[in-house]
Amino acid sequence: MIVLLVTGGIGSGKSAVCAYLESKGYPVYYSDDRAKALYDEQPALSLKVDELLGGALLSVDGKLDRSALAARVFGDAGKLKLLESLIHPVVLDDFLGWLYAQDSPLVVMESAIALNLPEFMAHIDKVLLVDAPIDLRLKRACARDGKDSKSILSRMERQSFNPSAADYVLLNDAGLEELRSRTEQALKKMSIFVNCND
Repeated sequence: MIVLLVTGGIGSGKSAVCAYLESKGYPVYYSDDRAKALYDEQPALSLKVDELLGGALLSVDGKLDRSALAARVFGDAGKLKLLESLIHPVVLDDFLGWLYAQDSPLVVMESAIALNLPEFMAHIDKVLLVDAPIDLRLKRACARDGKDSKSILSRMERQSFNPSAADYVLLNDAGLEELRSRTEQALKKMSIFVNCND
């Protein structure tokens, strides 16, 4: 089994690559989606986050208010580090439980941050970095999230990717069909010989 990390910045198209691989039958672990779900699935986790970051982050039904959480840690590196120290081990445990249940020649983790986390990289075999020109990424992200370019740019500025840490950098600056073709080419270049042609 090969564990492939698909990573990239906001609007790069990493989710589109993962959706294509998933359509071919390869399991994909969407890290950000699972992290959000874990807050709801584990009330104790939400409570810990609330306590760690000073309270007033829980809604009346006891669920974590993710908008309030984002506002609390935005621009505060210390609070963000505290949050990450709590949530990263929980996500890693969830990922490993998911991984051990898979039976596929290729499994995929989609994550914008795992490349910078040694505890995650210890379980990764190959890294595919998806990239695109910043103006195109900005256009995609604004259209997808319905937010203004200033807020998207501020999020982009907090992300960093080292191309030399990737096994392959996939440029996503054309249409969906071209992206699928380039994804297949990337897998071959990384010596991941799986069937993407059916």
